[in-house]
Amino acid sequence: MTAPGEAARRKPARRPTIKDIARRAGVSESAVSFALNDRPGVSADTRARIRRVADELGWQANSAARALSGEHSGCLGLVLARPARTLGVESFFLQLVSGIQEVLSARRTALLFQVVEDLDTECALYRRWWAERRVDGVLVVDPRTDDPRPALLAALGLPAVAIGGPAAPEPPAPPPLPTAPLLSTVWADDAKAMARVLDHLHGLGHRRIVHVAGLPGLAHTARRIHSLHTEAARRGLDARQVRSVTTDYSDAEGAEATRRLLDAAEPPTAIIYDNDVMAVAGASVAAGRGIPVPGRLSVVAWDDSPLCRVAHPPLTALVRDTAGFGRLAAAELLALLDGGPPRTVEGELPYLEPRESTGPPPGDI
Repeated sequence: MTAPGEAARRKPARRPTIKDIARRAGVSESAVSFALNDRPGVSADTRARIRRVADELGWQANSAARALSGEHSGCLGLVLARPARTLGVESFFLQLVSGIQEVLSARRTALLFQVVEDLDTECALYRRWWAERRVDGVLVVDPRTDDPRPALLAALGLPAVAIGGPAAPEPPAPPPLPTAPLLSTVWADDAKAMARVLDHLHGLGHRRIVHVAGLPGLAHTARRIHSLHTEAARRGLDARQVRSVTTDYSDAEGAEATRRLLDAAEPPTAIIYDNDVMAVAGASVAAGRGIPVPGRLSVVAWDDSPLCRVAHPPLTALVRDTAGFGRLAAAELLALLDGGPPRTVEGELPYLEPRESTGPPPGDI
């Protein structure tokens, strides 16, 4: 049985109010409101005293009330329209969000994150957030080849940063500036990154190369497929033996794609996987069939991670600062909210880290 005194101790503390601050500081409630909202009407000394008392009491502005009054909510939104089952095994978004959060924490800005099933639901959520003034701006991930979101956000007047570029930019030109007045873009050159991977494999002697890609319809999937075909043609490789297949990024579909490829009459001698999880799953399928990596099959992962480094053998992978990419996106959105112009900003180019999973193709090929 809980004693009355213990129950009282467990009762949540009451949040301090403007009235509490006024009483402690010996001023009127209107003076507190002027001081905490940076409005004229109080002296500099009184403003400083009021803010000191507010800090001592642990006072924080009510974000809902601020939004209703037309002020900033102090919150940014991030929506992910992907199958929820694919998120727990992929490290990319965890690293991206960690970078975003690092920047937002320094500005005492919250991140409202939600996973939805499809793009229509994502667009509906933006409309609701805008109507409720829940967020000051949004970070938009996974740009599509035919994407309705920029036009919607422009119509709403909701500031945004798109993380990623268009479907198939022709290098070396960057993506065009967005038409939306409050939309910036941060992007990485997937085309050049794919060229680096193909340089490595072609240099080792591989001519049968398959790219196990992610979700169809995503702009970066289209860029990587486009670049693979372009770079293969530039090297005179047979288009029938250098190709891409799409998946949902999961280990299950990565493994299944690998089985189909290895069952082909002329199986690939090298496979490029669009994430670390699929690459490890593919290498495991090969090992289960007695196909040595890299003796008969070379494996490359698009995104490096601890998973790639502890695999046996360690996987050759593209290395990039994903958390840094998140920091860049968050900083661009905060700059927009501070009145800066929309920009298109390129992140650093990933580099290839060769490890023990890639080598020359077998001599009988």
